[in-house]
Amino acid sequence: MYATERQESIALALEAAGRVSVSQLAADLDVTAETVRRDLDALEYAGLLRRVHGGAVSASRGSVTEVAIGERRSERHAAKSAIVDAAMRMLPPTFRGSILLDAGTTTALLAERIAAWSPSNGQQLTVITNSMQNLVALDKNPHLDLHLVGGRLRGLTGALVGTSTVAQLEALRPDIAFLGTNGISAGFGLSTPDELEGAVKGAMVKSARRAVVLADAAKLDQEALVRFAALDEIDTLVTDEVPGPELLEALTLADVEVLYA
Repeated sequence: MYATERQESIALALEAAGRVSVSQLAADLDVTAETVRRDLDALEYAGLLRRVHGGAVSASRGSVTEVAIGERRSERHAAKSAIVDAAMRMLPPTFRGSILLDAGTTTALLAERIAAWSPSNGQQLTVITNSMQNLVALDKNPHLDLHLVGGRLRGLTGALVGTSTVAQLEALRPDIAFLGTNGISAGFGLSTPDELEGAVKGAMVKSARRAVVLADAAKLDQEALVRFAALDEIDTLVTDEVPGPELLEALTLADVEVLYA
């Protein structure tokens, strides 16, 4: 097989799986690991992938790569919707208390579900968020006591961020925080590309009595630039697929409850 044919096969495998390993490619293509590494180097130089330990990932999965929230709304919508359905089971009509709602596409779907929430006990649900989008979605529900955490608007994600945002969160103690993440891995924990947004997410994790992360399978075994929490700092992960063996073991050791949508 010529180099161009091998590299085309590697590109197709990467497109299908999002990640490839040197050892698996060497076995599939019946070549040495060194040959595979040279092919990966060539593809990386062409901007088609990014080399990582043991293999490569799509070039779109760089540590600081981030797509605007408007462009991400339709991505993996069915999986995110199922995750939100599972998360809503934590908010039955009998729930009394307060929740903190992060900015993001999955949490925005959760906000849309909460917009139809009604109590069986006449009590209002206190909802705190750093997202204008979430606030607009929730505004017409009379059963909600809404609070917007202030700060500087980060247009790419619609999140309010900054030192004042963090300070406000540090003064709160909500019952549940529902958070999104760009990546969750065994070795690095939970991460996001932006430092300011990472600081806000980290403050949310620390402030809540229970930190619940909503992450579809595309976020599993991924790492962005800024870590905002270690695995043992979160309580629950809601996802749509079983994590890989390494991440699953790390979650178990960290005593993280994993719920499947």
